[in-house]
Amino acid sequence: MAMVVKNNMSAISTLNTLNKNSSALSKSLQKVSSGMKINSAADDASGYAISERMRVQIRGLDQSNQNTQNGTSMMKVAEGAVSSTVDILKTLKEKVINAANDTNTDADRATIQKELDQSIDQINDNANVTYNGKYLVDGSKSAKVTQTTTAMTNESLNSTTAWTTALTNLTDRNGNKLNINSTYSISVSFVHEGTTYTTTTQIGTKSLSDLLTKSAVGGGETKAISTYLKTKGSDNVIGKDIAGDTVYTADRGNALTLTAAKSGVSGQISGVTFSVMNTQGAEQKSINAVLDNFSESIRAQNTSKDNAISLQVGTKANQSIKVGLTDMRAEALGLQSSSGTTIQIGTQKQANAAINVLDNAVQKALDQQTTIGAVQSRLSYTSSNLTTASENVQSSESTIRDADMAKEMTEYTKNNVLLQAAQSMLAQANQSSSSVLSLLQ
Repeated sequence: MAMVVKNNMSAISTLNTLNKNSSALSKSLQKVSSGMKINSAADDASGYAISERMRVQIRGLDQSNQNTQNGTSMMKVAEGAVSSTVDILKTLKEKVINAANDTNTDADRATIQKELDQSIDQINDNANVTYNGKYLVDGSKSAKVTQTTTAMTNESLNSTTAWTTALTNLTDRNGNKLNINSTYSISVSFVHEGTTYTTTTQIGTKSLSDLLTKSAVGGGETKAISTYLKTKGSDNVIGKDIAGDTVYTADRGNALTLTAAKSGVSGQISGVTFSVMNTQGAEQKSINAVLDNFSESIRAQNTSKDNAISLQVGTKANQSIKVGLTDMRAEALGLQSSSGTTIQIGTQKQANAAINVLDNAVQKALDQQTTIGAVQSRLSYTSSNLTTASENVQSSESTIRDADMAKEMTEYTKNNVLLQAAQSMLAQANQSSSSVLSLLQ
């Protein structure tokens, strides 16, 4: 090998090796200090892009989970308000049953009426509960509603029963005759806008449709029952619900359905009561158990656009849970008129009619409570699913991005030793040129 002084190739080669070792040590030091094997796109362009997308997804999943928990909190507030209303309705049911007992005087019923009025006012307060400034169960957060009409269906009478069937020929669902005597009398009561209307007539040869042609007295007025109540044909179709879908009887058998003459909350009929009495005025309980079994099958609601609460529970657009909360105010429950008149229990007949009103109100409240409870249960499952998804995506991101510390420490130690060795050899290479000076002596 020639002895040269202008280009010390040994030193230059050693310097290149030193620079490589220094760069490798720097990268190892960065990985060890950060705990990640990919610190920039330069380390692994495709791995960096994939892991960043995963990080975006993880943050989205975590926020969706937070949304779910906030939604659960909102539903708890709504459920608490409805639960309180259900408790009040239970108490009111006790009060009206008490008022229907003739051991009470009119003065006693007036006292019970005061308590009933205060409780109904509290139901309105419950409906005005808010979460983060949003009213929940006052009807402002309902789903899209096509205006509906009150429908009350009796599925206890025989499926062959028609409105024109004579009362004396009525049979139950199993075909057993009700044994209604023509000498018996029948009382019909219903509640509209807080006012109870009542009429009593001898049965004779009358049919159910004949009863609706009679006049009923209520609130100082005398009006034909047909002004407020209409009969529907005897078939298995009850009517249309808030979504415009057809509602059928539970067993798809024919049944009698009464509907309100007007649609919407203002036209709703809160309860209908039929009571058959013998010639001594004693109520025929076995007959009434079948005949007085008109339960609310379609609830009257006003037209509303879609104001349902939308809970974003996914990382993509439109991955949400929509919750429509119905109106839980006293008017919507049939306990109060738009003018503020509450159901009356001043007489035994009014109190008796109020019992069915309370039954329907309880059913409405429980239906809403069930809806809210189902949403809470679903949100719980959603939260669990989001937590699992976030964990799994984070595990995948960790595989791509996180450094194996044992491996990186081994690499760091190797590069550190190589750097020191290169530094030492560079010093030796620089010394080799000094041997040329010996030729000048």
